[in-house]
Amino acid sequence: MSSKGTSSSPRPLTRAEQEVQSAAERLTAQIDDALAAVGVKSPDGSDDLDAVADRLERAARDLSVALRELAEERKNKERV
Repeated sequence: MSSKGTSSSPRPLTRAEQEVQSAAERLTAQIDDALAAVGVKSPDGSDDLDAVADRLERAARDLSVALRELAEERKNKERV
């Protein structure tokens, strides 16, 4: 039986955890936009798809950066 996490309210998220959560939510929204854009057939469709791809790429990069910051935060806590 574990003694961790017995309280009913979760601990507040750290700044790095909040950043990861926010970046993941933005990436999920961009994925949804990309899936929707695939179904749209218009004369400007390729330009729209390029724009969606750019936003998706930025969101993925933001999540990657946030995850690395969280990993560094947790490594630093382990050293203390």
